[in-house]
Amino acid sequence: QVRLVESGGGLVQPGGSLRLSCAASGNFFSGYTMGWYRQGLGNQRELVASLTSGGRPNYADSVKGRFTISRDNALNTMYLQMTSMKPEDTAVYYCNTAPIATPRLWGQGTQVTVSS
Repeated sequence: QVRLVESGGGLVQPGGSLRLSCAASGNFFSGYTMGWYRQGLGNQRELVASLTSGGRPNYADSVKGRFTISRDNALNTMYLQMTSMKPEDTAVYYCNTAPIATPRLWGQGTQVTVSS
């Protein structure tokens, strides 16, 4: 059974950068559009970036120009490079299929906190 494990979160100052990783337990990514979601305190979970199996990215307006999504199918890993980070980027970040998430694939997520 496929599992997705997110990592790379932490505390970063405004304007800083972080890179998140999403590792799949099997050869899972290559055939799917995958995405990064986030859920801030008191907010609904939102899709912030996605990447088709053909390599076409799409970004929410709130992160466009600051976040970059990528994947390495050989390593079964997806990444989210976050730069010029803002306090409003504070959230738990998750990976899953996109634009429709697969409920059984939700993992623990990784906490990102942007604060001085």
